[in-house]
Amino acid sequence: MKTLIVSKSIHHKNTEKIAHVFAEVLDGQVKTPEQTDPDELRGYDLVGIGSGIYDRRHHDTVLELANRLPPVADKRAFIFSTSGILTKRKVASDHSTLRGILESKGYTIVDEFSCPGFNTNAFLKYFGGMNKGRPNAEDLARARQFASNLRQDVRGS
Repeated sequence: MKTLIVSKSIHHKNTEKIAHVFAEVLDGQVKTPEQTDPDELRGYDLVGIGSGIYDRRHHDTVLELANRLPPVADKRAFIFSTSGILTKRKVASDHSTLRGILESKGYTIVDEFSCPGFNTNAFLKYFGGMNKGRPNAEDLARARQFASNLRQDVRGS
């Protein structure tokens, strides 16, 4: 199974840590949106796309890449993110823009992952940030299990 992980990680490299766990388990490679040619995604069996969450959505470069993707059929993708605040409802909302773009291009979203990330944006920097030390070993273990389950599910279908 040929896998590509497209990830944008800016401030504390929170999302990059998660992306590399996915790549290790799925035997894939990690690229940034800027390193990714939209047409090359057609050559992959599974594509993971993610970033930190900025203003309730994925990073602009991730969304710009998704908007430039050519239409596909029978291609699988998963979405991931790190964020300062997590609830199931918030994650679903945060992922909705990217999910909508990918689905409109013909991708089937096979699963989604999110975990806390260290956040020092805006006023939080004056208080030492939130989620210091995240993603931590437990978050990385959850990411590893997510990717392992994903590998089994995609190969089994």
